[in-house]
Amino acid sequence: MKRLLSYSIRYLPLLSISVLLMALAGATFGLIVTLGRPVIDHVLNPNQADVAVKIFEFAGHKIFLNDILPFHLTEVWSMVAVAILLAFLVRGISDYLGNYLINRIGLRVVTDIRAQVFDHVLHQDTAFFEQNTTGQLMSSILNDIDKIQVASAHILADWFRQMFAAIALLFVVFSQDWKMAVFSLTVLPIVVIPTVKLGRRIRRSTRRAQDHTADLNQIMQEALSGLQVVKSFAGEQHESAKFLAAADRLRNSSLKYVAQQSIASPLIEFFGAVTIVALLTYARLQIQNHAMTAGEFISFLMALLLLYEPAKRLVGIFNIFQQGLGASQKVFEYLDQHRLIEEKPNARNLEKFSDSVEWRDVAFSYSSSNSPILQAVQLTVKAGEIVALVGPSGAGKTTLANLLPRFYDVSAGAVRIDGTDIRDLTLRSLRKTIGIVAQDTFLFNDTVTNNIRYGHFDAPMDQVKAAARNALAEEFINELPQGFETIIGERGTRLSGGQRQRLAIARALLKNAPILILDEATSHLDTESEMLVQKALANLMENRTVIVIAHRLSTIRRADKIVVLDRGRISEIGSHEELVSGGGIYQRLHELQYLEGEMEQ
Repeated sequence: MKRLLSYSIRYLPLLSISVLLMALAGATFGLIVTLGRPVIDHVLNPNQADVAVKIFEFAGHKIFLNDILPFHLTEVWSMVAVAILLAFLVRGISDYLGNYLINRIGLRVVTDIRAQVFDHVLHQDTAFFEQNTTGQLMSSILNDIDKIQVASAHILADWFRQMFAAIALLFVVFSQDWKMAVFSLTVLPIVVIPTVKLGRRIRRSTRRAQDHTADLNQIMQEALSGLQVVKSFAGEQHESAKFLAAADRLRNSSLKYVAQQSIASPLIEFFGAVTIVALLTYARLQIQNHAMTAGEFISFLMALLLLYEPAKRLVGIFNIFQQGLGASQKVFEYLDQHRLIEEKPNARNLEKFSDSVEWRDVAFSYSSSNSPILQAVQLTVKAGEIVALVGPSGAGKTTLANLLPRFYDVSAGAVRIDGTDIRDLTLRSLRKTIGIVAQDTFLFNDTVTNNIRYGHFDAPMDQVKAAARNALAEEFINELPQGFETIIGERGTRLSGGQRQRLAIARALLKNAPILILDEATSHLDTESEMLVQKALANLMENRTVIVIAHRLSTIRRADKIVVLDRGRISEIGSHEELVSGGGIYQRLHELQYLEGEMEQ
């Protein structure tokens, strides 16, 4: 709660004004109730019309109706009518402005939290996304923060409104008859204690419901993203059953919350009825003994009955606050997760790459695994060289390349650029120096232009077209319905695999980074698309330092150096001609692929 409220501190002036307005609205509500007393005793009783109209008597001090009016009136009904109209006018204006300001603050707070969570998640390292699924993250950023929004915006306004109304009504009942007030409120602890316990249960139920919502999002996201796999394996029924089971768990958690929340209102109403019956018995005797007027009792009873409504609302608000607090737990868990990849306070910019990239005695293992992925790797790539990484699946090729842009940090040793440990460089300058084209090309549901421009959002159109031309993409782009301004769909689904890959190459060409990583960039392509992509890659690789990861050995013949990895270690280094007859792993891989090519023919 403290943490949630800390986001409101920056809006303290607006919050103070809104609280004052709500306090004024509550005070006028108390005045409206007390005006029932002169209506009964004076307006509806002609014999008392000329008596001074007392509306409050508290601690020996008497306040008369004429004392609070801004102008002098002598006739009782005129005073009461004007007072009622003024009270409702002031209450309406104060309530409207106070409610608007509090909602404005609440919505700003929620926007701040949502933006902070999204920004924090975007800057997390790769390991974070291995531990948290996309569905869970989306559920927290959208659904959990929606719960916080209800608690901090709409409910916060209602809480102030009901709290000040309750304070005003408490003042009224105690000013009328403090003995009756004390008796009437003896039932309050009987209601409050179980309500607090229910609130704790509601918080737990809310957290479970939000977790089940995240599960539901994850199932839906996976099924829709992998729809082609689902259909090809006739898995529709299986996915529907998974979704229904998750939906049932969410329903059961939600029903528990509804059951826990719904019990509070009937509880208050029952004890309220008990109190009113007892009060009517007491008031009947007091009026008979002329110790109390009918107007005084009606005013007291009105205030008491109206007091139960804020009490019920405050209990409901407390429960919704608990719901918001339950939702906020996961949000703050994400905010509290520190990045494993951090910049040093004195990190410097990498101004220009000119000499070499080195993996010096590098070891690496994932936090979730005890077995090392890389061990004692020693490798130097000179500026302008094309170096290929090959080896069996799981040998550590992609991991070795991912250490260079610091998607992960080494467990031991160091990766250096021009002799400087990359951990001493700013992440932005390091990653600006490296271009990446991966086998799983990601394109945004945006125009062709904006996809090529990504990361260089202000690049002029002639540079965008030049990059597309060098990537052999300009021809098919011009054939699209709106050319460069065509929206290509989620993940580029309106394009073929080869077209998507060439757009990724155009994006890398526009970035113009001196170091280039190609991770299986021609896999999953047909022969014709592969030929076009290979030509585009040749344009991209020109005058750059290139690290190529490839299973197809035919794609790396022009490499200056081929590095063979096996079980996390470098087993061979040399040119294609040196390794193909060296009797090692490379020769075996080459022979296997040669046989596969013969069989395909």
